[in-house]
Amino acid sequence: MTTQTTQTRTIGGYLALPLIWLVRAYQLLVSPLLGPSCKYYPSCSAYAVTALGRYGPLKGTWLAARRLFRCHPWSHGGVDHVPERDPRPQPPQLTP
Repeated sequence: MTTQTTQTRTIGGYLALPLIWLVRAYQLLVSPLLGPSCKYYPSCSAYAVTALGRYGPLKGTWLAARRLFRCHPWSHGGVDHVPERDPRPQPPQLTP
């Protein structure tokens, strides 16, 4: 049995789409020429796509930039997932 999940995209999610497309273009066109060289899992570009999709263009870009700055020859690498987003609090329901 399959379950369908519906994702509602926020305004930030729509604004992040051009940035996600840029990263995906890098993944498809440039990354294959460079070969596998990432010390982290997931790769920095996959991390950026997830961060942009989860947090939008501002915080997603900030998280992706922080990840890129951590990737240098003296880093140990390892597993580094995008932090989970806290669920948005629901407004209280008014009952008559």
